[in-house]
Amino acid sequence: MSDTMTEPATGTAGRQDRDHAGGLATQGLAVGYRTRSPRRRRANRPVLSGLDLEARAGELTVLLGPNGAGKSTLLRTLCGLLPPLDGRIRISGTDLAHQSPATLARRLAVVLTDRVDAGLLSVRELAGLGRHPHTGFTGRLTDADHAAVEWSLKAVGAGHLADRPAAELSDGERQRVLTARALAQEPEVVLLDEPTAFLDVPSRVALTVLLRDLARDKGLTVVVSTHDLELALRVADAVWLVDRESGVHAGAPEDLIHSGAVAAAFDADHLAFDAVSGTFGLRRTARAHVAVDAPAHVLPLLKRALAREGLALAAPTEPTADRKVSWGGPGRLTLTGPDGQVVRVHGFHELTRAVRTW
Repeated sequence: MSDTMTEPATGTAGRQDRDHAGGLATQGLAVGYRTRSPRRRRANRPVLSGLDLEARAGELTVLLGPNGAGKSTLLRTLCGLLPPLDGRIRISGTDLAHQSPATLARRLAVVLTDRVDAGLLSVRELAGLGRHPHTGFTGRLTDADHAAVEWSLKAVGAGHLADRPAAELSDGERQRVLTARALAQEPEVVLLDEPTAFLDVPSRVALTVLLRDLARDKGLTVVVSTHDLELALRVADAVWLVDRESGVHAGAPEDLIHSGAVAAAFDADHLAFDAVSGTFGLRRTARAHVAVDAPAHVLPLLKRALAREGLALAAPTEPTADRKVSWGGPGRLTLTGPDGQVVRVHGFHELTRAVRTW
């Protein structure tokens, strides 16, 4: 990594000083929209209100919630694109309302889902726009500015794209470059709305872990809105969870899992959150139970495959089930149906086809 970003203090004391010195906090915040009534009177339409939230420096905070819960409205208010209906937003203790646009541009970087028209800019030039709050009216980049841009592109895995026309990028590549532009800004706070939306699974994991590591290593306050719930709960340091009643729960991922807030926000007729595994599964009433004789590493896969067909694994304490699946080696399975008929199949696809008649 480039030395253009100030390294955080080392050791426990340094980390504690850094965490308490910076960060993003709200007090009594209400977010929403200002509308006009038929009589031309202004009226507030709050989406979320009474928010006392904190995102600490050195931590990755994820913003979760169902569609339409108000995540984007909250994020746009935090970055100043929407005025708060009530309350305050502070960065390192300073109210955003008391900061000039130029100062705010140096302290806070934003990556939104709005499509960006890159024109004729190259990828390097697009990422270089993140340096403009530091360059003054000339807009000329110094060697240190160029080094920050190169570092940011490499950090998000887009160094090989530097000379490409930005207009030719895929959606996923463009999102990486916009994230690099935000990092090149060298802010205290980075707000990102769905940064992994257009990435494949390995790239989602890589970018999310990168943001967490940057928060830790560079002392950044990183707030990410995402629908990638399971990944967020594994990687995030803190969670802001918007529930179905427009309430916001804050805490470590494990706090919100243990309290049932995650399940309450996302469980549906056919979907249930498993607090033990931290994953979602199909919510179905089993039509029958199956005794399974298989190694421990195969059991989760058999459970998934059988669940799709409405079958559940019989508990060890249950009476002997009249349906049985036995693992005979890689891909080899023996099925005993309720009528006693024995069928041998190869692989999970043949398994699920065979048990549909049970």
